[in-house]
Amino acid sequence: MCAATSPAVKLHDETLTYLNQGQSYEIRMLDNRKAGDMPEITGKLVKSIIRVVFHDRRLQYTEHQQLEGWKWNRPGDRLLDLDIPMSIGVIDIKTNPSQLNAVEFLWDPAKRTSAFIQVHCISTEFTPRKHGGEKGVPFRIQVDTFKQTENGEYTDHLHSASCQIKVFKPKGADRKQKTDREKMEKRTAHEKEKYQPSYDTTILTEMRLEPIIEDAVEHEQKKSSKRTLPADYGDSLAKRGSCSPWPDTPTAYVNNTSTPAPTFTSAQHSSTYSIPDSNSSSPNHQGDGSSQGSGDQLLPSATIQETQQWLLKHRFSTYTRLFSNFSGADLLKLTREDLVQICGPADGIRLYNALKSRSVRPRLTIYVCQEPARSIQLESQQDAGSSDNSNGAIYVYHAIYLEEMAASEVTRKLALVFNIPLHQINQVYRQGPTGIHILVSDQMVQNFQDESCFLVTIIKAENGEGFHIILK
Repeated sequence: MCAATSPAVKLHDETLTYLNQGQSYEIRMLDNRKAGDMPEITGKLVKSIIRVVFHDRRLQYTEHQQLEGWKWNRPGDRLLDLDIPMSIGVIDIKTNPSQLNAVEFLWDPAKRTSAFIQVHCISTEFTPRKHGGEKGVPFRIQVDTFKQTENGEYTDHLHSASCQIKVFKPKGADRKQKTDREKMEKRTAHEKEKYQPSYDTTILTEMRLEPIIEDAVEHEQKKSSKRTLPADYGDSLAKRGSCSPWPDTPTAYVNNTSTPAPTFTSAQHSSTYSIPDSNSSSPNHQGDGSSQGSGDQLLPSATIQETQQWLLKHRFSTYTRLFSNFSGADLLKLTREDLVQICGPADGIRLYNALKSRSVRPRLTIYVCQEPARSIQLESQQDAGSSDNSNGAIYVYHAIYLEEMAASEVTRKLALVFNIPLHQINQVYRQGPTGIHILVSDQMVQNFQDESCFLVTIIKAENGEGFHIILK
């Protein structure tokens, strides 16, 4: 990559490169095969996927939530773009709306190829607290390359390489590079020997990947899920740098067999290279977990399994893996700020409200009570005074909560309360002065006083088909 490395990096640490937000940087795609290596790709195209991912392993495992939070704050923007006019030798370029941090293309290893990338996220956007002066999180530019298989798809993994970067606001990278250089100039010659020189270009370090099977407990919890992790995964990750694992495939949780090498999601075909779909936590998505015995409220005494079922029931299936070791008490201890940081603003607030059982406040509440059954005709109704409780009987009212100020909503709720098929309710009237019957309209509902009380009379229609409802 044509960007200078920082001079303030110790000898045995991985290089660090500063980039400016939105600026185009060249990545030269070079064929570094030895003579005779991989003859099957000679004269053929290969596919490369360039991604900007998190360097920190903790952030990698919450990548989906972090990116959803970024997407919420920056609607319509992408984390990574390809500067197509400046790029050379790239073919069939694809970007996917669900993969804001990745771009893919085909290229010929025998020809000169350069991909110019633009990174639009900055390192401080993912820091936990933003009060000014925070140290930004490092990212990685990762390039995964695949060759074509017999079925014509580019899923056979060839090579992966990456480098560590930090992204600043425009011209911020230049200022940071200058500051590092000035700091190094003030050091003694002996101290300078402990640091790397600044190189004009950044080499993306090749990473050897191998599949690692989870331990027995996680293996059972994740249904034999396979992840692809760097071979040198260990305690020194932060120093050595490692390729980000490919996101788990949706089928990995129900399939016991090895999954093929992942490929980038495209509009033309279904693919296994994708982060969890955000629809999994949308209001229209219903989890298939069984309901918790204690109802909608998550209790502190809930076991890990009951907590997982509660998350599924309340449409938080995306986060079941993240909270795989949380009991009810563990989850309830998390603050609103904790959940927003872990799950992003949208789902974090939704999960907090679900844990605290905060329901949506209705726009209007009315109370209804059915009058004792009696023979009564629509055209000869008595006035409201006739329904007074003269025999000492107790009238029990039902609460109706309206989310919409519409006559159709009143009709639907009345049908539910009094167990009448909705299609059998012909009209709903309100009894007015001198016993007249006024058709209930949207405008009338909008002028109901909150917590109004009504006696309800249900009578058969004149033609015997259906019912009329009168509110008194």
